[in-house]
Amino acid sequence: MPIFSYGFRPFFLSASVFAGVVLPIWAMYLSGSHNTDFLYGPREWHVHEMVFGFLPAVIAGFLLTAMPNWTDRPPIKGLPLIVLWALWLAGRLVIALPWPPPIVCAIIDAAFPLALAVIVWREIAMGKAWDRSPIGVLISLFAIANILFHVQALNDSATDLPERMGFMVIILLLALIGGRVAPGFTEDFMEERGLPQRPPDFSRFDGAILLLTALAAIIWTVLPQAAVTGWLLIVAGLMNIVRLSRWYGWLTWREPLVLILHVGYGWLAMSLLIMGSATLGWGLYQNDALHALTTGAIGSMTLAIMTRASLGHTGRPKYAGPMTIMIYSLVNLGALLRVFGPITDLPTSLVFGGSALLWSGAYVLFALVYGPYLFSPSLEEN
Repeated sequence: MPIFSYGFRPFFLSASVFAGVVLPIWAMYLSGSHNTDFLYGPREWHVHEMVFGFLPAVIAGFLLTAMPNWTDRPPIKGLPLIVLWALWLAGRLVIALPWPPPIVCAIIDAAFPLALAVIVWREIAMGKAWDRSPIGVLISLFAIANILFHVQALNDSATDLPERMGFMVIILLLALIGGRVAPGFTEDFMEERGLPQRPPDFSRFDGAILLLTALAAIIWTVLPQAAVTGWLLIVAGLMNIVRLSRWYGWLTWREPLVLILHVGYGWLAMSLLIMGSATLGWGLYQNDALHALTTGAIGSMTLAIMTRASLGHTGRPKYAGPMTIMIYSLVNLGALLRVFGPITDLPTSLVFGGSALLWSGAYVLFALVYGPYLFSPSLEEN
């Protein structure tokens, strides 16, 4: 079955369908037209399923596709991939329909991130790709954060800390992976177009910014209200803007498939600035500021990776057609409305409902446009 011939196929499709379903359900709950009977309360369900449900599917799709290039080992496919995907699906089902005892539901859900961490470390060790160890550490921390979420929720305790741990991992993954793929694909684009400019190679400057971003994210995780946290986030945001400016992203406007990577990284830098300002009591409320990371940076970067990988690994031209441009437009419009809509005079229901429909609509469109590619053999095999 082509759908289980490579990790990106089932996980990117499942993530897009899941995002397209979960956000409208959340919007209906906020409007009062839908009652929930999930494992946890509405807020906890929403946060958990977006951070520890939707995102792990995208992460798995990316890692299972990238690791063969990192390790020179064959991809995980067939029955092992089916079992891994089934673990992810089982977690989503028991969170939404908790017919087993709660502790059993939590164990089932925790199995997938743990299995993914084990696979990542196994591939790193077997391929002796120890330079990819930071990825293994981050995926392991993500799995631990999910377990801690369940421990806290099952004991009727606040889940803020494991939520921030999950976001911390995502910030670092975006900075680490996005900071590699954006300049790398930009350089390829410039070579193809004969442009003289080239993004600089990864240097100590980039490493210092990654360390600063990691420090800011870690301090935010443990001290979210401290003034020093706000200033660290602001400085990290500014330095990531400097990093982004060195990649000549404005020259890629003719190819949205490359440009969206710069947009996604720009959202990451801006989200650090906005979150830092909110921590210091300036600008947006903290919940709205956090959505600059979730709807903006995560939304743009996940779809950037999903569209490019789906095209490239199915043997199709790496070119953004009208539907792909629409996908990028919807996710960014949804993010802008969710982040900045609350400070306007627009009705709250319009802001939350409209942003949810726009944002989830981008993933529904991905499923409709790219789903046939993911179910079909690669064109290079024909």
